[in-house]
This record gives sequence, structure tokens and C-alpha cells, in this order.
Amino acid sequence: MKKLNIIWVMVMAFVINITSIFGQSESKKNKIIADSNAAKAEFIEKDPLMKGLFEKAHGFVIFPNVGKGGFGIGAAAGNGAVYEHNKLRGMAKLSQLSIGFQAGAQAYREVIFFESKREMERFKDSRFEFSAQVSAVAATEGASANVKYTNGVLVFTMQKGGLMYEASIGGQKFKFNKL
Repeated sequence: MKKLNIIWVMVMAFVINITSIFGQSESKKNKIIADSNAAKAEFIEKDPLMKGLFEKAHGFVIFPNVGKGGFGIGAAAGNGAVYEHNKLRGMAKLSQLSIGFQAGAQAYREVIFFESKREMERFKDSRFEFSAQVSAVAATEGASANVKYTNGVLVFTMQKGGLMYEASIGGQKFKFNKL
């Protein structure tokens, strides 16, 4: 019964968290944009070589605050800012569902780089998602030195806090809203 209550609370938290950013106030969007800029600076501070990735990528999306939790069934959600040619183009929503051995909660940042216009357009058309086969690189000093785009996409994450034990499969979905 206790396990069922925990799952119910997590499902409700996920549902509340995935409310669309598209109806949010300008102040909420401005906070997400400010948090995204701060996250970009932290990614570069952690690994100065990432500055080149931000400058050369066709586009990128930064999710500065992704919350993730799970106990058997897991969920994650976050809001972010989308940039093309280093100019703000819109807002994005990340949602993730996973199943498997997992327990705990964590917060992290995620940045997705797009190598070309084709991948960027897929994202902007909300036809972009990750499956279990996509792996992210932990942002640490020098981590970006030898990374290569996979299918035109490169993903970095940075742990913010929490603890999550996980051996699960799932995927991330994204929604884009033009400014």
C-alpha cells in the first residue's frame, strides 16, 4: 500500500509539472530564459571547451531545471529555452517516462546541441524525441574535447542535486513553442 501511495504522489507531481509552458506568464518565461543563460554559463565554467559548441552549433536548447523522480515508474519534466544561431527562437517542454529499477529523485540541467538545420527543424516541429539508445555526456572539465554528434545531436547533462538509483528504460519527448 505504501508503494502505491508513493507512485500515486509521483504521478500527480508529474501531471502537475507537465502543464504546458505555452500559457505561462511573461515573467515565468523570462525566469526560464534567465535560468537558461545561467545554466549555459555554468556548462562553460565546468568545461570551457563547451563555449565552442555553443558558438558553432546550428542551434541548441537548454533545460536549466529538470526534475526527475521514480520508484519503479519514473518521470521527469522541465522547461527550457531554444536558440538558433545563438538567438532565442522559442520555449520548449521536456517530459520523460521510464520503467524499471529506479528509486529516488534528482535535479539536473540538460543541453541539446543540433548540428544542422535539419535536426533543428525536427525539434521545432515537435517531432523530436530520444529513445533509450541516446546517451548524454556528463558535463565535466574536458568532457566535450572528443565528443562527436550522433545523428546530428549532442547531449550534455549536469547534476544539480538529489540521488537516483536507476536501471530503467524510457524516452524523452519535447514540445516547441515559437516566441
